[in-house]
Amino acid sequence: MKVRVGYGLGTQTNLHDETYGVVVDALEDLEFDSLWLSEKISGEAPDPIVAMAYGAGRTTKLKFGMSVLVLPGRNPVVLAKELATLATMSNGRLLPAFGLGAVDPVEQQAFGVDRTERARIFNETLDVMRKCWTGKPFTHDGELFQYDGVVVQPAPKRMDVWLGGIAPSELKRIGRLADGWLPSFVLPEDAAAGRAVIEQVCAEHDREIEDDHYGVLIPYTFGAIPDVVARLLAKRRPDLDDITQLVPNSWEALQATIGRFIDVGTTKFVVLPIDEPRDADGWVQHLTEAADALKPLEVG
Repeated sequence: MKVRVGYGLGTQTNLHDETYGVVVDALEDLEFDSLWLSEKISGEAPDPIVAMAYGAGRTTKLKFGMSVLVLPGRNPVVLAKELATLATMSNGRLLPAFGLGAVDPVEQQAFGVDRTERARIFNETLDVMRKCWTGKPFTHDGELFQYDGVVVQPAPKRMDVWLGGIAPSELKRIGRLADGWLPSFVLPEDAAAGRAVIEQVCAEHDREIEDDHYGVLIPYTFGAIPDVVARLLAKRRPDLDDITQLVPNSWEALQATIGRFIDVGTTKFVVLPIDEPRDADGWVQHLTEAADALKPLEVG
């Protein structure tokens, strides 16, 4: 079993200046597995595709993923070309992860898609993109997109698509379409139950997800959970009486949480600081401490 730890930047990050480069360099030097970028059109978070390309260009080992990139509303062929180029130029260090779209209706306007249509658009968009990544001419006659003889190159050697979510419909979509699962705001028992559903759906469609492609995103903080985050967690997980179960509040608590996920077969971790360091020096110190605490948990 290969266990790996990466870092995530949330939708509230403001790392869109030279400090982002410092963080990327530190993650590379400390040998973290990956960096995952969130999408927020109306916030200061950098665009994931641009930020991944910038980061990949100054590193040789660090992988880059999105947590997550919205598919509905994007041109599938153009996006497939962009990601195929990035995957090829980075020597396969791209971890594409997609979602249906923002919960905020104001944010959703940017993509021009009605919320009730997102799932249908998502499914066909991803289908078209997978055909693009074969590097061969393809025909597609769908409800939304029609192509005849379109070819997209370069063809990536491998493009594993990661999806998140924990709702029954999301788990079924992962079993049908995904190569990896990266949920957030879940407990180890949720991960175990969700994986069982995914594997059942995979079997029904004669496919499988590799053992080291089951992951989890874990937010953490060293202080009180900010009110805005607490409200979000309460809304996302109304079934939990104590939402602090979802947010470790020390390195020791984060280590223990990761250990419990490993016990149920989760192997890929993205840890996300709710309270980000204020400057470049603070980031380097924080990531150095994180490496001391978390890198020993890696296996294989």
